[in-house]
Amino acid sequence: MSEFDVEAALRSLRGFPTKTLARRPDDQLPFVNEGELGGQALLLDTCVYIDRLQGKAPALVKQIMDGRHNNHSAICIQELAHTLGVLKPDDPRTAGVHRAVSEVIRSMPGHRILTPDADVLGRAAVLNGVLCRLQGYQGDQKLRCLHDCTLYLQASKSGLVLLTRNIADYDFCRQLIPGGKVLFYR
Repeated sequence: MSEFDVEAALRSLRGFPTKTLARRPDDQLPFVNEGELGGQALLLDTCVYIDRLQGKAPALVKQIMDGRHNNHSAICIQELAHTLGVLKPDDPRTAGVHRAVSEVIRSMPGHRILTPDADVLGRAAVLNGVLCRLQGYQGDQKLRCLHDCTLYLQASKSGLVLLTRNIADYDFCRQLIPGGKVLFYR
């Protein structure tokens, strides 16, 4: 059982910036490339599933996923399932989206689904609070940032590389807690 150490999380705030963060230039960030097809196992961000469903994922993303173990987070299942609830039942597109999203969730092997523990959830909430304050996030941005912070820390604690198209938010996470591994794509 993992416990959340509130004092340790608060101590980690020392040295954090007090001003708005700026996204770093692309040449300072780890983007997917053909030389890294194999390697460390992945944790997939929700945008990866969405991009693949919409046919917008670059071929290189599929190649990287084919060359590595893919892990899934309960956080992504939550975000995908949220979509099922917000779609309007009377919209003719809803049934197709329900089928596609449901199939994505069903296709995740149970032994590859990871659930964040209390430590990750607590530290993610603290990190989220800092980012919301620094970046001035409001409304839905706060919840999306909380999910991003959770995925980032979950991947880091599990020794996984987070695969994502969400460059700015995960760059901010990496600036505050540099130990996590991320692969970005466009």
